[in-house]
Amino acid sequence: MTDSQFRSEFRQGSGFHKGQSTGAEHPRSVLADAPRRQDFHFDLPPELIAQQPLAQRSDSRLLTLDGATGAISDRQFRELPELLRPGDLLVFNDTRVIPARLFGRKPSGGRFELLMERLLDEQRALVQIRAGKAPKPGGRLQFDAGFVATVLGRHEGLFEIHLEGDEAWLPLLERHGRMPLPPYITREPTEEDRERYQTVYARWPGAVAAPTAGLHFDPALLEQLAALGVEQTFITLHVGAGTFQPLRVERIAEHVMHAERIEVSAVACEYIQAAQERGGRIIAVGTTVTRALETATDDDGIPQPWTGKTRIFIYPGYRFRCVDALITNFHLPESTLLMLVAAFAGQAEILHAYRHAVEQRYRFFSYGDAMFITRRPMV
Repeated sequence: MTDSQFRSEFRQGSGFHKGQSTGAEHPRSVLADAPRRQDFHFDLPPELIAQQPLAQRSDSRLLTLDGATGAISDRQFRELPELLRPGDLLVFNDTRVIPARLFGRKPSGGRFELLMERLLDEQRALVQIRAGKAPKPGGRLQFDAGFVATVLGRHEGLFEIHLEGDEAWLPLLERHGRMPLPPYITREPTEEDRERYQTVYARWPGAVAAPTAGLHFDPALLEQLAALGVEQTFITLHVGAGTFQPLRVERIAEHVMHAERIEVSAVACEYIQAAQERGGRIIAVGTTVTRALETATDDDGIPQPWTGKTRIFIYPGYRFRCVDALITNFHLPESTLLMLVAAFAGQAEILHAYRHAVEQRYRFFSYGDAMFITRRPMV
């Protein structure tokens, strides 16, 4: 099965054997009468979904949205330094995308496709498996590249598998895996995607989807921002394939987020507190950074070192504790990420900005254009 065939079935609602996750709702979305999924719908012409990266990372466009006034403007991403001030702090996600898609056969002869969700250690992983019939515990998976894994069991709809032999998953994936392009990119992945579907500062392997807001930064732009006096620090959130799972409930408060592993270091917390003390803004580069920082920040607005899983679901009514401004790509209709940015700048304001982006022919989603959003004042 080709990647494009798989993505077609994914969009039609079939695909991997994966159940609903479970977990506690986050404590800070306070609306008793939460919005419904269809409240976050917008019409998007398919031709605006970017299928290829631009020639240069910073060639993308930048739509700005002032959370205080709702004012929008059209810019280029290379103009970002004009929107920042000395003393501001950019927080990046330094996760690295792994070539997470593999193919093989079951002992019965049936074909399967595997997508890594999370590496547990060198030889164990939680995965999604697409096959005619779901494998059972004890079943063996024979990969096309020659190695074998055993199914240990299922956890929240994911399969736990163990790699046989002495090799580890990461080097095997680097040699034999395919880059896990999102399901709305309908072409086959290329060698160029191994570099372009990756931020220039990616460091820690473990993500199966890119933190796409960071794809617009190149070394020259990062150096320009540093020379301006804009500080930089990093967190790590390994983006899981669950980020593409659609909501299946009408009332969004009933949705349970998939778990993703994050690390907010003591060093990052020190940078954030220093910026807050000098009056600088905390600018999250991406929704992944926003979710990590809001998970790690206490009710007094003080970030704490934090390592573990997060299921935080941010939607209108949420009270932000840490992030002042957000750089982000455009998100899918009715998605949890669109709900996050609506909580940040206002639901009506975000939907108005998205309609403007459609009218002005912005490029959407992972390889698309970006937004710079300042936070709506709390009331």
